[in-house]
Amino acid sequence: MKKEIPIVFYDGDCGFCNKSVQFILKNEKNLDLHFAALQSEFSQDFFESNKFPKPDLSTFYYWDGSELFSKSTAALHLLDQLKSQFQFLKIGYIFPKLMRDKMYDFVAKRRHKISNGFCVIPSSENRKRFIY
Repeated sequence: MKKEIPIVFYDGDCGFCNKSVQFILKNEKNLDLHFAALQSEFSQDFFESNKFPKPDLSTFYYWDGSELFSKSTAALHLLDQLKSQFQFLKIGYIFPKLMRDKMYDFVAKRRHKISNGFCVIPSSENRKRFIY
């Protein structure tokens, strides 16, 4: 696996997170993104080999091919991969990171209550983009 590919790291046991992955798949511009559950061996190896702190399951991470982003900053950077109708969400950059991440943490703490279990079952065309 090339290190430069963009990767979305998500909690594979979280229904809200899995629905978020489905949203991204439905609304991405290209088919460039790859996806890895934080619980996967690949993710554990990725974080360890790059000397990143052990991943927090309540955190969404986005690797753009050269830099790792987390929480609200990850979501804002991921917008570059989505269709044009979602680019207005970049307005989130006007808020300080501390404020954005407090809102992120509020949702993350309640993510299991927001959406019950939901397993991502990728289509055969998308299956090769999921890293285990």
